[in-house]
Amino acid sequence: MATANLMKKFSIATAGVTFLALATLGTGKAEAAVIVLDFEGIVDSTPVGSFYDTAPHDFDVTFSSNAEALVDSDAGGRGDFGGEPSPNTVLFFLGGTAATLNAPKGFTDGFSFFYSAIKNPGFVRVYDGLNATGNLLTHINLPLTPRNGQPDPTGLYSPFVPIGVSFSGIAKSVDFGGTINQIGFDDITFGSDVPGGIGSQSTPEPASLLGLLGIGAFASSAVFKRKQQKDKITPKAS
Repeated sequence: MATANLMKKFSIATAGVTFLALATLGTGKAEAAVIVLDFEGIVDSTPVGSFYDTAPHDFDVTFSSNAEALVDSDAGGRGDFGGEPSPNTVLFFLGGTAATLNAPKGFTDGFSFFYSAIKNPGFVRVYDGLNATGNLLTHINLPLTPRNGQPDPTGLYSPFVPIGVSFSGIAKSVDFGGTINQIGFDDITFGSDVPGGIGSQSTPEPASLLGLLGIGAFASSAVFKRKQQKDKITPKAS
């Protein structure tokens, strides 16, 4: 039986970065800039790897080998998603229980992103050491998100929901976890608890998000039972 996978429409177009503030490099201190990774410019279904560690978007950020970019099917990719905050590419992972992001220069103050998880919940853990080691600075549980086809009725994983958190210390790695091929992330933001770093935007903290998504999660579960055959982000290759 087929299950709903995120990689039906996921296709990497060209991964990009939105750099919202100038950072001081080579000071030995954590970067104070707000940086947004939007994954635009990466080829569909290919590893993100060192895309953000090479010019012209050299932010000294790398991803584990299981982390891949996925492009919306509306843009010619294989991703079965819609409503992504920065069209048309998102992050997902294949293999293991989490994809790991490493930022050796570190970042402070806050961390945020958008995500979609219609079938299984996920989690994000922020550490002060590389490769998900050292002290756990913050842990965000990610409840199920609505699957109502808004604002893109052609994407099963839609919409993407914003979430963010503030923390103390200098973070150097992040685990993005959940079920492989069934959770997507976009606009990963360093230095702000608001995805995209827009201070005027109100982003739910993890605790309040649980309440906001309660009804959506219940609805998602009901829909899944009726649509078991179409429940994966990425369809199996024929």
